[in-house]
Amino acid sequence: MSDTKNVHLPATEQIPVISAELKHAAETLQEVGFGISVFGSARIPSDNKYYEMACELGKRLAEAGLMLIAGGGPGIMEAANKGAYEAGGRSVGLNIRLPRETSNNPYQTHSLQFEYFVSRKATFFMHSSAYIALPGGFGTMDELFEVITLVQTRKLPAAPIVLVGTAFWSGLLDWVREQLLGNKLISPGDMDLITLTDDLDEVMQVVNACCSQFAIEPTCEPTLPH
Repeated sequence: MSDTKNVHLPATEQIPVISAELKHAAETLQEVGFGISVFGSARIPSDNKYYEMACELGKRLAEAGLMLIAGGGPGIMEAANKGAYEAGGRSVGLNIRLPRETSNNPYQTHSLQFEYFVSRKATFFMHSSAYIALPGGFGTMDELFEVITLVQTRKLPAAPIVLVGTAFWSGLLDWVREQLLGNKLISPGDMDLITLTDDLDEVMQVVNACCSQFAIEPTCEPTLPH
């Protein structure tokens, strides 16, 4: 039988743990500055082209002096952490305890452990100045659509949101245009929040246009969505 202890804990017992996780994350990230969040699947193998792209992306972010924030697990998360770590950059892992992911990847200069998705996800938003999503499953979609919503509603400051992998993401964006925009469920300008590309040079141009100051002044106060 799977462990369902956390599901059955009352909220009055969960909230102090969530608050403690957020406080520890804020204190840790304040020491190292704003970063670039990279989302993507834990199930992508190391011989996949997107693993290689994530590794190269992490390397380029490190070389630009920018901190990388990833989920700390295998797959795309490992690749991004690995690229930054091996290039001598700041490589943050926001690790979560899951039955499927039994260990954290070893490519982290700063490792945070979470019991709850709510505090882990808030930490991504608390100290990121740009968001890059490579192919992933439900978890990646959850992170992506939440950050789009937070930027759209101005609960977060304006920030680049870049999707890497045109073959993977194009069908989803076509559906968003046809169904959400076509039915006037979002505004035309909302599509401009997203950049779709296969070109890591373009990714770095978008990131550097908004985030280069964080390589120069890395330390500042974390801020949660309001």
